[in-house]
Amino acid sequence: MLCLDLGDRDETLGWNAARNPKLRKGEGMSQKVIDLLNAARARELTAITQYMAQHYELEDRDFGKLASQMKEIAIQEMKHAEDLAERILYLRGEPTTKPDAGIKKGQEIGEMLSTDIALEQQAVKMYNEAAVVCSEEKDQISKRLFEKLLGEEEEHLNIFENLKDHIEKLGAPYLATLTGE
Repeated sequence: MLCLDLGDRDETLGWNAARNPKLRKGEGMSQKVIDLLNAARARELTAITQYMAQHYELEDRDFGKLASQMKEIAIQEMKHAEDLAERILYLRGEPTTKPDAGIKKGQEIGEMLSTDIALEQQAVKMYNEAAVVCSEEKDQISKRLFEKLLGEEEEHLNIFENLKDHIEKLGAPYLATLTGE
């Protein structure tokens, strides 16, 4: 039986570090993956800003229930941005602090949801493609991160599509259910 003496290695370095004690945190990692992680972080920063702006506008217009939902999704996007930044830092990259697009203000609710659907569709496409590239670059940890985020973005997309569908089919009576707290 072959036994490896791993000594007192840092468990956070992972399997590659155990195999190669000269490999340190972030070494041998792909710049392509870091760039994908940063593109995803920029997308998340855009979503955070957009959804929080919508939260404030909806709250001001007394659509408290919808405003709360927007805030909750924005907070989930903040967690995504944090996870991405942590991975970028682990790979010895520099996390971006800039959103990849401007935000839209003053939209009607249907327009807001169209904007949000587009953001989520772009994220789903981006994360699917990024997971494939991470696999090709042999970075399974980043691949799993993209897959986790992908699942959550699909949930957001489903929420926005359902809301938009309800508004289109039911109109003002449905919108009335979204008012108040």
